[in-house]
Amino acid sequence: MTTQRKKLEGNGMWESSRMMLPEHIKRINEYNNDIKAKDKPILYGDELEVIYRKISESYENKTEITLVLFDRFEDTRAIGVVERIDTIGRRVRVDGEWFSITDVIGVE
Repeated sequence: MTTQRKKLEGNGMWESSRMMLPEHIKRINEYNNDIKAKDKPILYGDELEVIYRKISESYENKTEITLVLFDRFEDTRAIGVVERIDTIGRRVRVDGEWFSITDVIGVE
């Protein structure tokens, strides 16, 4: 009777179980990732204007730029010269790779 009670107290149920189903492992990993995830910041008019201006300057002057791109887990950076600006598709090409303007949260 006392061993049964110990299994149900605290973390005893998980410690007494040596096997976990793949579905449980998957859900635990998803939960841990959700905790680390962050929301995309909201950019307002002035911030967007600065971003667009710096992208245009890089395109016109062929100067190097660093785009800060949003990711749920860590911000990434794209460094290079803006080669093309696609206003219809709302994207820019930096060193041969296309990036969506909506993913850009900053410019350095």
